[in-house]
Amino acid sequence: MDDLADFLRTRRSRVLPASVGIPTDARRRVSGLRREEVAHLSGVSVDYYVRLEQGRARQPSVQVLDALARALGLDDVEREHLHRLGRRPAHTPRRASGTRLRPELLRVLELVPDAPAILIDHRLTILAANRLADLLYGRRAEGLNIARHVFLSEEGQSLFADWEGCTLDIVGHLRLSAGRHPDDPELASLIGELAMHSERFRCLWARADVRTRTHGRKAYNHPSVGHLELHQENFALPDAMGTELIVQSAATGTAAHDNLRLLASLGATGDPAPARLCHEPRSATGPAD
Repeated sequence: MDDLADFLRTRRSRVLPASVGIPTDARRRVSGLRREEVAHLSGVSVDYYVRLEQGRARQPSVQVLDALARALGLDDVEREHLHRLGRRPAHTPRRASGTRLRPELLRVLELVPDAPAILIDHRLTILAANRLADLLYGRRAEGLNIARHVFLSEEGQSLFADWEGCTLDIVGHLRLSAGRHPDDPELASLIGELAMHSERFRCLWARADVRTRTHGRKAYNHPSVGHLELHQENFALPDAMGTELIVQSAATGTAAHDNLRLLASLGATGDPAPARLCHEPRSATGPAD
């Protein structure tokens, strides 16, 4: 499948003709814009646009991509994704499968004792976690792939209070990651596994939506302490491509803050092991769960 062609087709189908000044009548049988209408709005030839959607035209110019983004009404995230797909070289270097974390990063996790904190890669695999994150997930979180956990496990589906919204975020993130890392075999394997075993994932993946998240609400139904509504902050690490530090907190005096303290106290006797460094590369068959 050609990712650029797929993305253009799905974006075209979502543009209402009336929103770009094109009148419609009862005889119109297509949803969204026709190919020739996109070509006209973007100022490219119909033949060239058709070849783009058929995957027969490679590496369109920046000017063409900008024109297509305007014609299709793309937001900033979608525009960046379009440029990445359109300007992708024919062959890209293969990424190493392992991710090495500096010991200083692990110390940062331990400096956040009152909030769940994790380090996560572009495949949504948790590379390291502090004690409260382990308690939140009810297991050692390191090595857990959140996409697989949410889509393929009953435990994951029951843990996340807004499961449907969570699946939208996950698929949008993986779409962006696939555009950024087209030659990552572990990512491709994960996407294939999710598509094979989850109808929800297949339906969302076919929409070709892309999403990025820097902060927001994250709600859980924890089996031990009940409802937890936390605020999440995502910090992209400048020296580790695709790796993020995620911290989830609750304001003092709120029910969520009290429940986090209760969760920490319930786990005091078990005392899960602190965050550990992922020394060895992951297997090429996919991220561990």
